[in-house]
Amino acid sequence: MPDLFTAHGDAWSVLSGARPGGATARFPGARAACSGTAAPQYNGADLLDPALADPGQVAAWFAGRGTPWAWRVRAGTVWGGDLVVRQRLAGVDAGGFSPVDLPPGCAVRVADAGDLDALAAVDAAAFGGEPAAVRPWFAGQLRTPGVEVLLVTGADGPVAAAYTVRSDGDAGPAVLLGGVGVVPAARRRGIAAGLSSWALGRAFAAGARFAHLQPDDDAAARVYARLGFVEGPGLEVRAPA
Repeated sequence: MPDLFTAHGDAWSVLSGARPGGATARFPGARAACSGTAAPQYNGADLLDPALADPGQVAAWFAGRGTPWAWRVRAGTVWGGDLVVRQRLAGVDAGGFSPVDLPPGCAVRVADAGDLDALAAVDAAAFGGEPAAVRPWFAGQLRTPGVEVLLVTGADGPVAAAYTVRSDGDAGPAVLLGGVGVVPAARRRGIAAGLSSWALGRAFAAGARFAHLQPDDDAAARVYARLGFVEGPGLEVRAPA
């Protein structure tokens, strides 16, 4: 299985570099990805080699783009800056993937610009917050090459959403699965697993050899373990010192 941290960085390079207003850059010992939005969680620098990285150089690049940002470092790496959050990483090779079906009465499709309101509403219901706050994020995703946004509908309308990012960088052909959210009224029916399975099957059929994601908690990790995902070393998000 390819290195999870490297694959994660590859995906963020695609998600940011091809996104309207986004940009990427490589520096000695680090690479940076700026989404063009003001949300710090969408702008980061991957620490590749602490001995070579120049924090000032990276900070100056982000300052020039006018966005907040944070470091992403391999878990356990000695590096300055306050810890913001630890993130788990998991992956599965195409040959180890175990697909499952969506529950009856649900249908999934690739979303388009006409689904923007539905995507924002599902995300806000699943994760909290206001739909208006996530609309710019989804609007950018819908226009980014290599990114597919997925929407699940049930009898009562939209119930779940997710996105995939296909990359072919340092870790090879891979796909990131992210943003899997199910509205509260539709949970515990297998929708998250079915949506994830549909998305990954589509990516593997298109040439991805490896899939990776960030399980939020033990419950999410159990869902993805059913699909064949295995956890590896995680990463830490650290504020610039």
